[in-house]
Amino acid sequence: MVESPSILHELRSLVKRVGKDLLNLAQVRLELLAVEVQEERERWITAFLLSVAVAAFGLLAGFAFTLAVAVLLWDHAPGYALLILTSAYSLAAYVYYRRLTKLRHEWAILPETLHQLQKDRECLDQCLD
Repeated sequence: MVESPSILHELRSLVKRVGKDLLNLAQVRLELLAVEVQEERERWITAFLLSVAVAAFGLLAGFAFTLAVAVLLWDHAPGYALLILTSAYSLAAYVYYRRLTKLRHEWAILPETLHQLQKDRECLDQCLD
């Protein structure tokens, strides 16, 4: 009979300790998630600004290239000038399309958070077995 309150007290303290540990673990994971969301947001903003710059300077370069080819070749062969420009722009569009497709396939959202949650789940599975 004397052991029963002691066992209940130890069990209660064990449950409290496990609860605190689980809450601490959840807090750390949420902090990691918040950091990754912030990094992802900054990456998106940087990617957007770089895309705008690339588009603007690419457009300027395209105008200059078009003008240069047209001036150089128009007297000799206007049809060839247009074919060269069309081929160059089509090739550039294809190269950028392939790079965009590759980027989309390799993009991972919140990889560290997902990795940590996977490790937590594996640890929990091992502890429960």
